[in-house]
Amino acid sequence: MTDSVIKGFPKGFLWGGAVAANQVEGGWNVGGKGLSTADMAIHKKDLKREEYEKHYKITNQQIEEAIVTQDASQYPKRRGIDFYHRFKQDMALFAEMNFKVLRVSIAWTRIYPNGIEEQPNEAGLRFYDELFDEMHKNGIEPLVTLSHYEMPIYLVNNYGGWSNRKTVDLFEKFAITVFERYQEKVKYWLTFNEIDSLIRHPFTSGGIVTERFPVDEVESVIYQALHHQFIASALAVKHCKRISPDAKIGCMLTRLLTYPESCAPEDVLLAHQENQLNYFFSDVQIRGRYPRHMTRRFAEKGIKVVMQPGDEEILQQHTVDFLSFSYYMSLVTSVNADKMDKVGGNIAGGVKNPHLKTTDWDWQIDPVGLRIALNDMYDRYHIPLFVVENGMGAVDHIDDDGQINDDYRIEFFRSHLKEMKEAVKDGVELMGYTSWAPIDLISASTSEMNKRYGFIYVDQDNDGKGTLERSRKKSFYWYQNVIETNGENL
Repeated sequence: MTDSVIKGFPKGFLWGGAVAANQVEGGWNVGGKGLSTADMAIHKKDLKREEYEKHYKITNQQIEEAIVTQDASQYPKRRGIDFYHRFKQDMALFAEMNFKVLRVSIAWTRIYPNGIEEQPNEAGLRFYDELFDEMHKNGIEPLVTLSHYEMPIYLVNNYGGWSNRKTVDLFEKFAITVFERYQEKVKYWLTFNEIDSLIRHPFTSGGIVTERFPVDEVESVIYQALHHQFIASALAVKHCKRISPDAKIGCMLTRLLTYPESCAPEDVLLAHQENQLNYFFSDVQIRGRYPRHMTRRFAEKGIKVVMQPGDEEILQQHTVDFLSFSYYMSLVTSVNADKMDKVGGNIAGGVKNPHLKTTDWDWQIDPVGLRIALNDMYDRYHIPLFVVENGMGAVDHIDDDGQINDDYRIEFFRSHLKEMKEAVKDGVELMGYTSWAPIDLISASTSEMNKRYGFIYVDQDNDGKGTLERSRKKSFYWYQNVIETNGENL
């Protein structure tokens, strides 16, 4: 062996943070922006924090009411944290933290308000020009997601969202537009945020309103929409490489590492199958084909996915350069799960792990799981990895002196970064790390503000009241030092 021992994070490691347009921008009705699926989301105060799926549920009636409502007070993602007007101030704070990269997304509805326009909206394109210019001015590299939990509501109501093949063509046009416009400003791209989440919340991820389809067809509709996103992702890769040959474009997965509850072979097999299903979404985009185990799954569940001629070739010929993923928690499964204690807030529920603590939202905290996940993914794919979401939502309290001493957040990140460093020393090729989120924002699932992730506090409550003033938490200075020392000081 000639390889030297890896001692820590490589030179040029991309440290930073991640946000999404629909959770921070605001400005929902300015600059020619159209209505998106995210603009339909309300903060459901009557639901418990842990009722994850119910927060994502949306009905025809809710959509109809949202479309005619010009009020942003009920719709937190319409106001965000006013990043649309304050991004220069925020970028200065990110630069103060020594960010090397910032993950953002482009709102499709800023570029094509309804998704069907012949020409793009110049005001929207100009906004992202200004954003990327400001990032470069501060020494921050953009990492840009094409689709992050939003699409034009027009396409939902007139095409059925991603269930319609026509949406692939419209997305392809959008992707080409932004690749051409920003080819000199963006070197790192992602296609779909947490593409696997379409299975868990089809409206948020795919514009699928389930009540518009026969009950026995819903699962097929969802997997058909997923197939369309796979094709759209591959076509985006194709055009990115054509327009910007030196750019890197990746896919993104919610990494849901699943443990067996016991060493009983039945539990081990079930956990294996859960992990296998989680990898299905990255398998298609990295290996360029559907894994064979999905053929059996589709047949046994009566799921029908229609492929057009040439689809297999599109998937095979246009695979991604790297795999990015979010990691918040691990899961536990058992064949006897119905008789066991459950965890309420996990993204995908599951059996409670007695060895792990949980966050205020009942998400299980498992830093060692991140090391396991990194090694497992790298062993499986042998392509570069990128942690593009990792963090904890918490209720922050302001001390009498105005400070926020969020030691719990520091401990969360410290423990995860330690395990991430161990994975790098294990030989995992890791491009970078972007925390979710470096600044308080509107929660994706519950559309609330009190679920705070940031190193930067934003003065706004769940009802939109507050000055929107930004202030540094204790964790701000901790993460600043982490980046300054390239992860040596944790």
